[in-house]
Amino acid sequence: PSAFILIQSALSPTMYEIRGASFLITGGTGSFGTAFIKYLLYQGAADRIVVYSRSEYKQFQMAQGLAIIDPRQTLRFMIGDVRDRDRLRRAMNGVDVVVHAAALKRIEVGFYNPVEMVKTNVDGAVNVIEAAQDAGVKKVIGLSSDKAYQPISPYGTSKAMAESLFIAANNITGWGGPRFSVCRYGNVWNSMGSV
Repeated sequence: PSAFILIQSALSPTMYEIRGASFLITGGTGSFGTAFIKYLLYQGAADRIVVYSRSEYKQFQMAQGLAIIDPRQTLRFMIGDVRDRDRLRRAMNGVDVVVHAAALKRIEVGFYNPVEMVKTNVDGAVNVIEAAQDAGVKKVIGLSSDKAYQPISPYGTSKAMAESLFIAANNITGWGGPRFSVCRYGNVWNSMGSV
């Protein structure tokens, strides 16, 4: 899938360079997180994968469903919300790469609940950035959306702001801190709440 290729190129030129790394995926039980975790497991690229999400039931389902392709038991599950910086910091302990996929993404939810969209998509991005800086993470990739280009909805606006925060974070950390990247893609067939 093209989103995986974009993420892989944001991580490093080759998958070989990230073998043995530890990953944390926010929104890990969502459509992208689930598919990306399967990809990492099949590639045998990760030494440890921390699945960070709010849904205990989805985490249970994922653990059951992926047990057969995770013989090395690389998966770790943490209940948490990107709105909670302290929990994020704890989850990122010993993590090399963070893929930030957590978001409120439904357009109609954004129009009806714009404050909640800001709390998750903007404030959550700030929390991910600052927790990664505090924890000494090496690379952080924020997933964005095609809706961030010339946004006309609270969702698109919140993702555009999150992109700006991620890119600007490189100015603060310099070469010694985490490197921040953004991967923008669009609707994905058969994902939750999408086309």
